[in-house]
Amino acid sequence: MEKIRLIKIVPGGQTLGELSDGKKVFVWGGLPDEEVEVEIYKNKKNYAEAVATKIFTKSPFRVAEKDKIYLSTSPWQIMDFQYELQQKSKLVCKAFGEQHIEIELPEIQTDRKEYFYRNKMEYALWWDKELCQIFLALHKRGSHHKVPIETSSIERSEILMEAQKIVAQLNQQRAEARTYQSLIVRCTETGEVSSALFENGKPHEKMNLLKDKLLGHEYSYSPNGFFQINLPVYEMALLAIKQHISMEKVVDMYSGVGTIGLSVAGNKNLTLVETDKMAYAEMRKNASDFDNKNIRTIHAKSEEALDYITSDICLILDPPRAGLHEKVVAKILEKSPPKIIYLSCNPITQARDVKFLLQRYKIAHMTTFNFFPKTPHIENLTVLEVK
Repeated sequence: MEKIRLIKIVPGGQTLGELSDGKKVFVWGGLPDEEVEVEIYKNKKNYAEAVATKIFTKSPFRVAEKDKIYLSTSPWQIMDFQYELQQKSKLVCKAFGEQHIEIELPEIQTDRKEYFYRNKMEYALWWDKELCQIFLALHKRGSHHKVPIETSSIERSEILMEAQKIVAQLNQQRAEARTYQSLIVRCTETGEVSSALFENGKPHEKMNLLKDKLLGHEYSYSPNGFFQINLPVYEMALLAIKQHISMEKVVDMYSGVGTIGLSVAGNKNLTLVETDKMAYAEMRKNASDFDNKNIRTIHAKSEEALDYITSDICLILDPPRAGLHEKVVAKILEKSPPKIIYLSCNPITQARDVKFLLQRYKIAHMTTFNFFPKTPHIENLTVLEVK
């Protein structure tokens, strides 16, 4: 335990402070300019990580959290929503600034729904030794310990209700928590719910496909696979991307189940590239629902599909958090497609990639999207045009 003053929010979502010995400490549960008591849970040679356990001086931007275990689900429940939006814009600027790229504070788009937006949750199961019952749980931030859920305000209510129903059934059957690895529950925008219990030491149960609409197009996807968790805000991003699609030939790298490319360019000469076997199968099915013979689906890693990056395309990129493979960056610089639309869930790696691409490109547009309210996660759209 140590009493410190917090300084600023850093890209990981914590607030930076300094311990009495001068070591930097990254703190969850505290805000800039607050004086707090912290409990250290990770102590490394050059830094420490901690949780604020007592607030002595409160920030004017602090609000009461909704959930007791908010640090496990949405650690920014403690901050005012407008302040959250400002911080996310600043973090994008900081990410690009660290690459010596000067940008204006980007506009941040949101549907202003702060809670009950997640359409997927993965729960742990916790065993109460005294009551001999199973409870829904999540992992305590910074540890592998489980903490039972009393309330959870980040996921849609249909999801929590289904999870509680399953746990009640398990308790009726006198099941034990140690039997199970996790419980996944997902729901569509219309409220259809799909769930699966994953047992330890057994193959994962196959979940039935769900369907959701984006910009009027219906997509099928596996509840256990990748599909955006906040569809209303995702639609806002798709509309923003669509405004920049003017060329007839479009290539969508890292396409997942195809929702970006098909939604914004499903009537054009479109190539979709995806490496994951399950996502690719779903993408092929989604593409077949479009009445367009000029849609090609490619099962390959993006760095192995470089021949599709040519000088006459609009290139869509939505890579994982690690960002673009260096071979993809090199091919883009070689072929210089006129326009690149780069959506990223990690502005730090996006800024790194854009730094290289600025050899041949200029930033034409940037918008940040608040896909994940009450968390530090950021989705950033950058549109590049060849110089």
